[in-house]
Amino acid sequence: MPPRPEPLNALRVKNAPPGRYGDGGKLYLLVRSAESAWWLFRYTAAGKLREIGLGPARGAQAVSLARAREKAAELYRTVAAGVDPLAARVAEAWAKEAEAEVAVRRAVTFRDAAESYIQSHAAGWGNPKHKAQWGSSLAAYAYPRIGSLPVASVSTDQVLAVLQPIWQAKPETASRLRGRIESILTAATVKGLRTGDNPARWRGHLSVLLPARSKVAPVEHHAALPFAELPAFYLRVQAADGLGARALELAILTAARTNEVLGSTWTEFDLGAALWTVPAARMKARREHRVPLSAPAVALLRKLATIRQGPHVFAGQKEGKPLSNMALLMTLRRMNRGDLTAHGFRSSFRDWAAESTGHPSEVVEMALAHAVGDKVEAAYRRGDLFEKRRKLMNDWGAYCTVPVSNPA
Repeated sequence: MPPRPEPLNALRVKNAPPGRYGDGGKLYLLVRSAESAWWLFRYTAAGKLREIGLGPARGAQAVSLARAREKAAELYRTVAAGVDPLAARVAEAWAKEAEAEVAVRRAVTFRDAAESYIQSHAAGWGNPKHKAQWGSSLAAYAYPRIGSLPVASVSTDQVLAVLQPIWQAKPETASRLRGRIESILTAATVKGLRTGDNPARWRGHLSVLLPARSKVAPVEHHAALPFAELPAFYLRVQAADGLGARALELAILTAARTNEVLGSTWTEFDLGAALWTVPAARMKARREHRVPLSAPAVALLRKLATIRQGPHVFAGQKEGKPLSNMALLMTLRRMNRGDLTAHGFRSSFRDWAAESTGHPSEVVEMALAHAVGDKVEAAYRRGDLFEKRRKLMNDWGAYCTVPVSNPA
């Protein structure tokens, strides 16, 4: 049995040269230099020798010999009880970290989560109005009731408290708001800010608590002109003054969306090839879309080129900016056709193609820049049926400009 180490005293602690000195009770003094000395508690756990630092033995922050012995005695009793002090410290640190994470989750409100979601997705929304609509609907209906609540604690009852007051009065707004809340809560779950089912989920959840939107109010489609009236109406558009009327002409001839027409730039057009290439960044589906231009569309664009001002085909009053989305609506109102929408002419085009032509439906859908078929079918259809769509758009251009005797 090795001899018991001679107990330390204050003088030895102060003056001992570099080395390791035992004090008994598994307490050791480790001296590195005249200025650097540390207290250590050495013990064995699971067959492995381990050390725990008890603080400096020298300097302004020095732990006294008496205090070091007290700490060592506490640790000795812990080891004697079968507990590994280092493992206990790690477990305690993990517990504190878990508590801190819970505190962070509780500090993140629904509004915080919503604003984070909007910020991270805004770049992927082609239409700036989309971001504005998200923010305004949440601010008007969700934030007053659940905005300040921890996103971790938002419940079904609280989601219902947001939706029920407007579910029947404003079914379209309420339906979109529900979807937005569901997306925000899903993202919060992915981030670890909440757990459990999504209280804003419709299928199998809110669907059993709220009437379907179609039962509350009929689905409203964009007001569309019957295609039989289109040629006469197009003559009136041609006769109307203003750049907004010209934009409406192009929208009708190409069956394009309003944002695609108004945001178009001259660099997107190859009039020699009768081609308009809309970049992916401006398309709803985020895919480049090639639009074959009919003879009337090319003629219109050549006329517009003679009054070209800046990069946009339909330049607005602000330099470098296109006309606003209201331009087409105001044109329709000036024509006393406020009952129509610019988007509705896409429906007129689709109805004409289905009822008056033999063009395949997938060609028509591609002309409208709609997804065709399921993902498997899309994977096999590499092309965009461009030449077939050129024939379709040529037929549509000829139909729109057919001579009529009585303009609508």
